[in-house]
Amino acid sequence: MREILKKFENKQPEIVFEWSDSESEAEGWLVINSLRNGAAGGGTRMKKGIDKQDVIELAKTMEIKYTVSGPPIGGARSGINFDPKDPRKAEVLKRWYAVVMPILKSYCGTMGDLNVDERTEILPITEDYGLWHPQEGVVNGHYKAAEPEKIRKIGQLRQGMGKIIEDPKYAPDGTKRHTVSDMITGYGLAESIKHYYRLWGGKLKGKRAIIQGWGNVGASAACFLALEGVKIVGIHSLEGGLINTEGFSLEEVKTLFLNKENNRLVAENLIPYAEVSQRIWDVKADIFIPAAASRLITKEQVNRLLAGGVELITCGANIPFAEDDIFLGPIGIMADNKISLIPDFISNSGMARLNAYLMGEKAALTDQAIFEDISKTVAKALKRTHETNPQKTKIAQNALEIALNQVI
Repeated sequence: MREILKKFENKQPEIVFEWSDSESEAEGWLVINSLRNGAAGGGTRMKKGIDKQDVIELAKTMEIKYTVSGPPIGGARSGINFDPKDPRKAEVLKRWYAVVMPILKSYCGTMGDLNVDERTEILPITEDYGLWHPQEGVVNGHYKAAEPEKIRKIGQLRQGMGKIIEDPKYAPDGTKRHTVSDMITGYGLAESIKHYYRLWGGKLKGKRAIIQGWGNVGASAACFLALEGVKIVGIHSLEGGLINTEGFSLEEVKTLFLNKENNRLVAENLIPYAEVSQRIWDVKADIFIPAAASRLITKEQVNRLLAGGVELITCGANIPFAEDDIFLGPIGIMADNKISLIPDFISNSGMARLNAYLMGEKAALTDQAIFEDISKTVAKALKRTHETNPQKTKIAQNALEIALNQVI
C-alpha cells in the first residue's frame, strides 16, 4: 500500500491554474489532479496563507473521496490566499470566478469549502457569469449530457442543493429553516459513526464525544449524534470551548447549533481558547471528531485522547493530523494502529455524494431519499473495509488501499 500511495502522492497534477489578482494581494490556484473519466471536482476555499502545495494535496484527497461518493472522476480543488474577513472578499471572489469560468463550464465542478459558501457566494456570482450550476463542468465533461439531460441534471442540482428540509428528523429544531446542504456533511459524519458501531460492534447510545470545530460539519454532526444518545462532553473551537463531563443535553446541543454565528461557537460560559486548548485533550471520551481546519492534531494530543479512553476518531476535516503527508503520515498511522480511525474521504463525503446523487438518473428529491442515500453510501464504504479487515485497528489504512486500487 505504501508504494501505491507514494506513487499517487508524487504524481504531478494534470492541470495547475495560477492567478494573481490585479486589484489586491490575493492569489489563487485551481488544481486538477486528473481528468479521470473526463472531468474533475472539488471545493473552493479561502484562507490566509494557503499555498499551491496545500491546494495540490487537497485535490488529491478529493480524488480519493470520489471513489466513495462518486461519480468516478478526478479530484480538483481551488484555493485563494486571502483573508476571508477582509471587506474586499466579495470582489476578490468575483474576479476569481471570472477567470476560471471557462474551466468550470467545460470539465471541472466546484462547491463550497472553508470560508466560501456555495449558496450565498458561489451560486450568485457564477450565475451572473452564465454558469448554470457550479457542477456544470462535471455534467459536460463526465456525463457529456445532451441538452435535455443536461437541463434535467442541473435542475435536480439546483433544486436539491438549496432544498429546505421539511422532515424534522433531519433538522435540529424541527423548523423549516435549514437547507439540505447545511446539514448533509454533518449527517454523513454521524452516520459513519453509527455504521462503525454496527459493523465493528458496540453500543452507540451513551458514548461520550469531543468535537473540534463548530461550523456546519461539527455542529450538525453533534446534533445528529445527540439524537442517538451520544453525550457531547467537549467542544473546541477558535472562539473558545465548552466542557461538560456529564454531557450536554440534546436541547443544549441544539441550542448551541442554532446560536452559532458565521460558524462560530456562541455561549455565555465559553472557556477561553488558551484554557480549553490545554484541558480538552484530557476529558474522558470514547469518540473524537476533528472537524476544524487541516493539520491541527498533534501526536501529543492523540496520546492524551487515547489515555482518556478514546476508541474512535472520525475525521470531519481533510488531512486532520499535523504532519506533512497528504494521507496517512506518522501521527495518523500511530492512531490507526492503536484505535479505530475512519478517514475523511469516507466520513466527510456527504457533500460530494449529494452532488453525485443529484446528477443521477431521476433522483428523488425528498429529504428521506437524499439523506438515506448518504447513509447507504457511507455504509457501503465501511462494509467493504470491514470485509477486508474486521479488526478495530488499521481501518484507515485498509480503506485507503481499497480506494487507491480504484484510482491507480
